[in-house]
This record gives sequence, C-alpha cells and structure tokens, in this order.
Amino acid sequence: MGTASNLKRAAVSLLVPLPSILFYLYFINHYKTSTVDGTTLSPFWSWCVDHPLLLVNALFFFNVNVLFWIISQIQKSHWMIDLYWTVIPMMREKWQWGVREDWRFTDMRGQYGKHWWWISFFSVYASQQMFLVGICLPFYIVHSVDKPLDVWDFVAVAVCLCGIVIAYFADTQLHEFVTRNEKLKELGKPMVPNLDRGLWGYSRHPNYFGEQLWWWGLVIIAWNLGHGWAFAGAFVNSMCLAYVTVLVEQRMLKQEYRAEAYRLYQKTTSVWIPWFRSSAFARKKDT
Repeated sequence: MGTASNLKRAAVSLLVPLPSILFYLYFINHYKTSTVDGTTLSPFWSWCVDHPLLLVNALFFFNVNVLFWIISQIQKSHWMIDLYWTVIPMMREKWQWGVREDWRFTDMRGQYGKHWWWISFFSVYASQQMFLVGICLPFYIVHSVDKPLDVWDFVAVAVCLCGIVIAYFADTQLHEFVTRNEKLKELGKPMVPNLDRGLWGYSRHPNYFGEQLWWWGLVIIAWNLGHGWAFAGAFVNSMCLAYVTVLVEQRMLKQEYRAEAYRLYQKTTSVWIPWFRSSAFARKKDT
C-alpha cells in the first residue's frame, strides 16, 4: 500500500469520531451554560442528561454503525471497525492503516456475494454494538451504585490485569511467530507449521483466554455491586468467541502444510484455559 493511500486512511480514521466529539463538546458547553444561567434545559437536552447510556449508544449507532458502514462501502473493506476495538491490529501491520480487513469478513463477503453490502451492516456493525453494550454494562453499574471498595473489587482488578498481561504476551508471541514465518517464506524455506511455545504451549488460544479474563473480571465488579445479571453480556461474548475459535481451528486444518501438526496440537493442548500439555497421545504414538 502506497504512502499516500496509507495517509488518507489514517486521516479518515482520525476524522470519523469527530461528529461524536463535537456533539459531546457542544452538549457539555450547553449544559454548563444552563446551569450557570439557571435556565431550563430543552426536552432534548434533558433527555441526554437523564439517559446517558442511551445517548452513548445513539452516538455509537450513527457515528460507528452507520458512518463506518458507509465508508466501508466506498472502500470495499471493513478494516476500520477492528481499529476501534483495539489499536493492536494496526501496530502489527507496521502502522499500515487498513492494509487488510478481518479474514472472517472476507470469507463472509465471498459467502453472501451481492447481498453482502446490506448484510454487513448487521453482521459486522450492529451486532458488535450489542456485544459492546453487554460487556460494558459493569462500567455503567459502577457509576450507578455507590459502595466502598472491598476485597472483591481487588480480586476483580487482579483478574482484569491478568487478562491484559496474558493477552499482551500471547499476541506478542503470535506476532513474532507470524513475522518469522513470513521471513522464511521470502527466503524460500519451509515455514514452521504451528506455534506451540510460550503461552501457546499451554493453550491453543491464550489471547482469547486473556480477553475473556478482562470481561469476566468486570462481571465480578458488577456482581459485587448487586447486579449479577450483568454477566449476560460477557456470557454471550464468550459463546461467540467459542464459535470463532471453531472457525479459526477449521481454517488451520485447511492449510495443508500445518494440518497434521495442528491435529496433534489439538490432542495435546488445552483449548482456552492454560494447562500442562497432555503426554498421553504422544506416548501412544511412540508405542
């Protein structure tokens, strides 16, 4: 991708959140002015004050779901939605903005063909908003319930921090593995079929495990504040990630050079939760 194209996509990424930012700044200024002057807020602004969660979701819907979707139709790629989940994908691409979209979106593009343009709005954007609403409910609860810190809050923080650390090291190890294989491919040498070192020697998807620790750590906070029902968002997210795990492993097995090694990996290594590698299959094979 050329420098000009990269800069253009970088500019788009920085400009697209402006509608929400400008609206928020205007709202804060309007609210402060009314407070100082003693004037009554109009019904619209009162609704914004009384229903902050709905306001945030409305902004997300129009600014991300609708605007990002329109931009994706122009660019023929849904790369930008991943950028706003995390900046890591962009950093892995050596700061090449929009170098590629998620492979799952590419597969669905081929699957749905000419209908993908409208199906993508629901499967890529609207669905992700529902996930975000569900998994972020503990944040809303924290601001709605006044309760002193206790031991469960520290347990929740510890779980969240463990999730961040595990996900970081798992993603770093994966990045190094992919980079090393790309260099081997360029040199015409055989690529390493499977990553089974570091955290990946204890779990087939340690990055997913770290991510789930973060969200379930937030659930502990909500539960401790008397809102255990907030687990629903993290639960649905975990179920969706379980489905994604199946898709990822099926994709691995379709790659001829790594299929045999990955089958052995599946039989000896835990799926998500890190655990010691099983040696039973290895002993049976030797026998």
